[in-house]
Amino acid sequence: MRSAPISRFERKPAWLKIRPPSGEKYAHIRGLREGLKLATVCEEARCPNTAECWSGGTATFMLLGDTCTRFCKFCNVKTGNPQGKFDADEPKNLADAVEQMALTYVVLTMVDRDDLADGGAGHVANCIGTLNERLPHLKVEMLAGDFHDDQDAIKTIVFSGADVFAHNIEVVERLSPTVRDKKCSYKQSLSVLAHGKSLNPKIVTKSSIMVGLGETKAEVTACLEDLRSAQVDIVTIGQYLRPAPKFLPVVEYVTPEQFIRYKGIAEDLGFLFCASGPLVRSSYRAGELFLENYLRTEGAHQT
Repeated sequence: MRSAPISRFERKPAWLKIRPPSGEKYAHIRGLREGLKLATVCEEARCPNTAECWSGGTATFMLLGDTCTRFCKFCNVKTGNPQGKFDADEPKNLADAVEQMALTYVVLTMVDRDDLADGGAGHVANCIGTLNERLPHLKVEMLAGDFHDDQDAIKTIVFSGADVFAHNIEVVERLSPTVRDKKCSYKQSLSVLAHGKSLNPKIVTKSSIMVGLGETKAEVTACLEDLRSAQVDIVTIGQYLRPAPKFLPVVEYVTPEQFIRYKGIAEDLGFLFCASGPLVRSSYRAGELFLENYLRTEGAHQT
């Protein structure tokens, strides 16, 4: 099936103006990433907040390379079969980068690696363990794949030393089969999140929803209810932006006012925090700032 080109109807409204990446800190992080052979989801997924985050000295590092074994119809990350290959030096290189950036909170994500027996869970845990050993005061958020809901793999991640276990539901239930890779599913993602919390009740859980793909307001509310039923603590809601013509078109640009209403619904349902806005992404800085403060406050209460 041929992909329709981005049409004039997809021209972005005024509230979606994006500043192009530039500046000294942006150049420093890019040079650091390239020198240490690290990947960032900021670049791979064409995140609209790259300029804001990198200029502020933060980045979301992507583990296990830049090639995903899934093909979701919204995601710009390269897809293919890495044939079991990954960089054994990544844990050290990652710790070097985080230390040089003087971060106090880091977000890690990963490509799905169905070519690895454990989905890459062991390598991810090694990366997090190295960070914790080198930088004991660092807070780590891990945005993980679904590992086909393998409880051993999920257990490896939630007991790796990560402070936050995140996995994205991505879209409402009705749209999931057409938007996400066939290896993914809405119910599987809910199960991954629920298993993460049940295996380690102390870990903070987090998920993210994209809107603008044709969902109804009632469907978004139902998705939020499902996430709370899975004991998810934090949720982010953001606008889907088509990264290239081969991906799904934008159906609607959701207004900032509607994002505020979604935030109110999430708060009424009892989420610890909800970041909701047109340019919000799963690793959005407002969420990071909240989580860092929350984790350090909770940690102080437990000592």
